Amino acid sequence: MDPEEHPGGLTHLDASGAARMVDVSAKADTAREAVAEGRVVMRPETLALIQSGGMPKGDVLAVARVAGIMATKRTSDLVPMCHPLPITGVVLDLAPERGDTLRITARVKTTGKTGVEMEALTAVSVAALTVYDMCKAVDRGMRIEGIRLLEKLGGKSGHWRAE
Repeated sequence: MDPEEHPGGLTHLDASGAARMVDVSAKADTAREAVAEGRVVMRPETLALIQSGGMPKGDVLAVARVAGIMATKRTSDLVPMCHPLPITGVVLDLAPERGDTLRITARVKTTGKTGVEMEALTAVSVAALTVYDMCKAVDRGMRIEGIRLLEKLGGKSGHWRAE
């Protein structure tokens, strides 16, 4: 076993259990992509206000989309063991579901030595928090739910998709 490896396979811990950033310098640059999702559940009236552009703080969907994109680029500042990555593409989609839910999806791309799963999850999380922030004056009972990775492509482990 490599002395840098933790016996339990946790790559962010060394053999003594100390936190560390994984050394990816020997890995090849490859195309990487990740897709994440989450939902903001709210009163139907709140979703209607968002869709009509009637929220007092402005265009919720546009601001949340920009916030998610900006957060993608700052993931390594927020999550201690993440590597700073050159993000080559981010697509954020915010779409109504069931009359009381806003589904947020993020697709993030890079070419590099490590994946962009954390960046996609961060994009969704910050977009959802932005929706909450912009709408809390009319609906404090909103819930942010189901933030998860849906798919990742590239790298040594290849393609993975949630069931």
